[in-house]
Amino acid sequence: MGRLVPAVTRALDILELFLDGDGTLSAPDIVRRLQLPRTTVHELVTTLAARSYIVQVPGQPGRYRLGVRPYQLGSRYAEQLDLAAEGQQVARTVAETCDETVHVAILEGTDVIYIAKVDSTHAVRMVSAAGRRLPAHCTSVGKMLLASLSEPELTSRIPEDAKLAAMTPNSITDPAALREALNEIRGRGVAVESRESNPDVSCVAAPVRDRTGQVVAALSISVPMIRWSDDRRVELEQLAAKGAAELSERLGHRSVA
Repeated sequence: MGRLVPAVTRALDILELFLDGDGTLSAPDIVRRLQLPRTTVHELVTTLAARSYIVQVPGQPGRYRLGVRPYQLGSRYAEQLDLAAEGQQVARTVAETCDETVHVAILEGTDVIYIAKVDSTHAVRMVSAAGRRLPAHCTSVGKMLLASLSEPELTSRIPEDAKLAAMTPNSITDPAALREALNEIRGRGVAVESRESNPDVSCVAAPVRDRTGQVVAALSISVPMIRWSDDRRVELEQLAAKGAAELSERLGHRSVA
């Protein structure tokens, strides 16, 4: 690995300061937060402004905000993102941690489509495949994605008098019961499915967001009932949420602390 260039590192440190607070900074702010000489900060700020990475805030002399260039770079980065490819990488990391089957899925109509999958190494594991389509209301990923919809959009997809197909005796078939479950999911931030799509498997799922904050997918962990317990569920809920957050970050989402 080559040597890091100090001036470039400092310039990037300045740009990253704009990710916090109200998004505006003055030269004294930068000096104080990065502990850099005033002359150095002045030169770096002048250079960044000349290249449109930062601009002066109108009506606030001496204060700066991000310019158009970071937006252009971010937009180009977003164009190159591949949800399936990024999801596969994160799913692999999550699966290596828990040794269970991990999926990433998207919502299409009233179904989910699995776009990424990494298998458990256990002899007993969930059998599925990327590209498979299942009724959303029977899966943890599907319920997570349905819970992210507005009420009008949910109603347009699943009317209150809809007939919901059952995949197992545990599947939710009543739209009112589904809405009650979705309300609970919104409150908890994770979804759980207990033998609703497969009589021998339970799953947990968490939402994946893009750079606008919109839920675009969900990441789930599927576990055979022989390895399922309340303690295991709690552990996997946390791991699914962590994996979904990592994938969201790869898609440009910034969580608000």
